[in-house]
Amino acid sequence: MSSTETETAAPEAPDPEAEYQQLSTELLRNTRIPRHRAAVQALIEERTILSLPAVQRALIVDSSKGRAAQLTELAGLQYALGLDEGQRRFLGLVLSMVGIGITTLSAVEDLDDRRLPIILRAILRLAGNEDIAVGRRL
Repeated sequence: MSSTETETAAPEAPDPEAEYQQLSTELLRNTRIPRHRAAVQALIEERTILSLPAVQRALIVDSSKGRAAQLTELAGLQYALGLDEGQRRFLGLVLSMVGIGITTLSAVEDLDDRRLPIILRAILRLAGNEDIAVGRRL
């Protein structure tokens, strides 16, 4: 390879998975209130919602310690974030865990097989119990 080729080579694009993991780590590290932490963990596990740029703009704030989640900002924007119905219902349940909104627990009826275990684990975290396993019955 000539020196001209090395100079014009484009820099490597950042790895989206590594960026998501870094964001997840920062958000959890900077979330101190246990119920907010359970909600943030649920959003991280669900992934499709937190990966949306509109959600990131509404949720994430820069703090002196890094990026942090500001869940109250999402409440009024649920219908303006470009979420599908399943994402909106999941987000409503997550926000209700921190006392935002009026989504009732009966909304779990509308969750798919992927999101239901995430909410169940989040409820256990909220209750301070990480000993009960959530998974499929054999």
